[in-house]
Amino acid sequence: MSKYLINKFLYTIDRDPALVERYREDPAGTVAWWEAEKAGEILNLPSGEHTTWLSFTDEEREALRTHDHVALFAMGAHCFLTLTLWIAMFERDFTEPLGMQLDYAAKLAHMSLPYPDITT
Repeated sequence: MSKYLINKFLYTIDRDPALVERYREDPAGTVAWWEAEKAGEILNLPSGEHTTWLSFTDEEREALRTHDHVALFAMGAHCFLTLTLWIAMFERDFTEPLGMQLDYAAKLAHMSLPYPDITT
């Protein structure tokens, strides 16, 4: 399990409106593309530096492909990163103010202390 790689995915997708839409519309394709093309990029460098050893587990891929923020949180993904990305992707689907955030929280209501470790 690579909390770092999951968090990197969430972070980089959320920072690009085109990727937010791509991930909303084609999650499986976006996850596969990102893992193949972007996972190895070292952030905040001009270009050219890549790693080759990081990849998602099958469980991580499935949670990302199905937009399963509960499973991601249980795996140690940072809840702020999922929440901000989920707002960008799904808030428009709710008519009630804060409807998406309330739904997000309700799906995590079964979790209790101690919460999963989100440190990377």
